[in-house]
Formats: sequence, C-alpha cells, structure tokens
Amino acid sequence: MENIHPENITTDRLLIPVFTERDLQVDMLRLDKLHPVISGNKWFKLRYYLEQAKTTGLRTLLTFGGAWSNHIHATAAACYLNGLQAIGIIRGEKPAVLSTTLQDAGNWGMQLIFTDRASYREKKIPECIDQASLLIAGEGGYGPAGAAGAATLLDYCNTTAYTHILCATGTGTMLAGIMNRCAPHIHCTGISVMKNNFSLPEATRLLLQDKSRLPSILHDFHEGGYARHTPSLLAFMNDFYTQTGIPTDFVYTGKLVKAVHELALKNHFPAGSKILLIHSGGLQGNSSLSKGTLIF
Repeated sequence: MENIHPENITTDRLLIPVFTERDLQVDMLRLDKLHPVISGNKWFKLRYYLEQAKTTGLRTLLTFGGAWSNHIHATAAACYLNGLQAIGIIRGEKPAVLSTTLQDAGNWGMQLIFTDRASYREKKIPECIDQASLLIAGEGGYGPAGAAGAATLLDYCNTTAYTHILCATGTGTMLAGIMNRCAPHIHCTGISVMKNNFSLPEATRLLLQDKSRLPSILHDFHEGGYARHTPSLLAFMNDFYTQTGIPTDFVYTGKLVKAVHELALKNHFPAGSKILLIHSGGLQGNSSLSKGTLIF
C-alpha cells in the first residue's frame, strides 16, 4: 500500500455555468488525491489519534462505523501502514457476506466486532476488550484530536482567498476543525448528510475553541438520509464528472456539490463570492452501487 502523498493535493476551479453566470468563483480542495484508500479528510482526522497511539505505546486504535464506513476503511488502512493494531465496532449483526469495505478492513488486520444497534448508539465497548490498553477514536474521528487534525487540511490551501468554505458534515468533526482554523469573517457551512440530525450543531460546537460561535449547518440536502441516494443525485454526480473530470461519492461530496449548485441557483451566495468546497474523499463507498451506475 502506498504512503500518504499530500503533495498531490490540488485546488481545482469549477467552471460550471451556474457558478460563472452568477459571478461566483468556486474551487474544490482535492483531498481525494491524498491516497487511494485513506483519501480525503479521513487521514487528517486520524493523524493525531495515530500519533497518540504511537507516543503512548498503546499501539491499538479502536473506533466505530457501519458496513460501508469510509472511516472504518481508512482507520484499518492507516493502522496497517503505521504498524498499529485496529479494532472496529461495527453497527448491526454480522452479515453472511461482508461488504467490500469490511473485507478490506479485515485484510488489513482490523478486528471486526459486530454489535446490535442499541449498543452501537450508546457506543458500548464489549467487556472482553481491555480499554486501558488502547486508544479510542470517536465515530468519524469525532473528538478534539480529530478536529485538530481536520484543521490541518487547510494547510494545503490559502483560506484568506475565500469568503465561504463548505464541506459535507456527518459528525461535525471536520467543520469544527475548519472553523477553528479560519478567521470569523469567513463563512464556514456544513451540509448535513444525515436526515433530521438536529443534534449536529451542538456536537460541532463542543469541538470549537470559541464556544460562543454557532455552527452554520444546512439540513435540507441529505437526499433521503445517511448513505442514501436519489436518482437525481447519481445523475448529478455523473454530469459533474462529465463537466469537471472530478469523481465524487454519494455519501458526502456528491451531496455537497449538488447542494452548492442548488444554493447558487437560488442566489444564496452574493455575486463576487469566492467559495471553497472540501472534497472529503471516500470514493470507496461507491462500490456499494450497481456496476455502471456511475460513469467513473
């Protein structure tokens, strides 16, 4: 498995009519180019957890996720690359056939422990696991270490060149990191990929250095809920790829770009706005779709 290559990250201009006609400069930070597996924001959110696991000598990282979790996939790969042990608490009963995500994770040495959904919601760790011997990373990397790591993804762009920064939001970890790094006058907005996840603003605020700030999160662009999709979303992703050559995933970045496209149509952004979109990677999640659904 190849190592991380942050030098591959680029900032690409999106020359799409709906943006140019409204005098909007829209760029995308291509974190998907970081690594073929640990792509996007995943490595940034994990980097300080990995560092802590090494420096404390615990050598084992435990985290949580579903059957197609980008976070589980990335954590397993990152631990493998760093010579660490990994444990994944997986939501739901063990299926007869593992998803390709979990197959990969298992091949990289992650111990997979399946749990019922009630226990998963409470993030219960089985009693057979010695918690004193490992480091725990929240679902999606949620936690101060995850937010601190997410803040460093902005090292690969000039944030002062933008009036707006938008990202897809699951746990709020990346959004909090971005807000912690950016000056208050930059409009940072999260596009929630979950349906009715109204606890997300508070979860995000808890990771902010300035607790008086209120996160801006839009809840109307989930396309049916977490890891769900609509025909219009998939068609949009294919059209976006045709126009830009940029692949997206249907869980996060596809929803982000479609949301920004719809907001631009409604003149949400003032003319002259300079907008940065964060490509959070996770393209492996598209493998759950039927072959041929996407053109990339």
